Amino acid sequence: MDSALASDQAVYLPQTVRTAVKLLVVGHFAVGKTTYVGSLSEIKPLRTEETMTQAGALVDDLAGIEDKTTTTVAMDFGRLTLSDTLVLYLFGAPGQQRFTRLWQDMTCGALGALVLADTRRLEQSFPVMAILEEHALPYAVAVNHFEGAPRFAESEVREALDLLPETPLVTCDARDRISSTHALIALVQYLQNRQARTSQEHA
Repeated sequence: MDSALASDQAVYLPQTVRTAVKLLVVGHFAVGKTTYVGSLSEIKPLRTEETMTQAGALVDDLAGIEDKTTTTVAMDFGRLTLSDTLVLYLFGAPGQQRFTRLWQDMTCGALGALVLADTRRLEQSFPVMAILEEHALPYAVAVNHFEGAPRFAESEVREALDLLPETPLVTCDARDRISSTHALIALVQYLQNRQARTSQEHA
């Protein structure tokens, strides 16, 4: 889906923009990253989706997502202007492990990441979070609710994902701009609080 905010007028940034922030949208295969970036981007998102082949089906776990026909092979890219001076760049990374090296490189210069998770396949989030932790990149987790997916209490999801108490955990519908915005706000507030604590410690 193309962004609901995209328009000819939104293509170019205002000349007043002085600060650009890079955020990653990550998660395992078929968790909704492309949809999420598309729901927030004010421009038509850049996508690198290709049709899945039989060769890919042999290495990608399609259990529960048999209708999926395309996959991201490089990245998704979207933009969201927050004010006259501040813009967010959203980079969605492919979820298959064979692309791990690619999105490890994407962590360079990123302020933080939003990890999308699916309650049907929570265990597949661990490799994603491990790479973020390896690169000391702070993150929040957003459970993307799919039709028919089991729903659990926040405490159960936290325990299943072994999240630290301070790691934000929210729910969202990646198809819905308002819901996706709330998840993004949770991440940004977390990053701001971390920065404030760091500044106080070094004051």
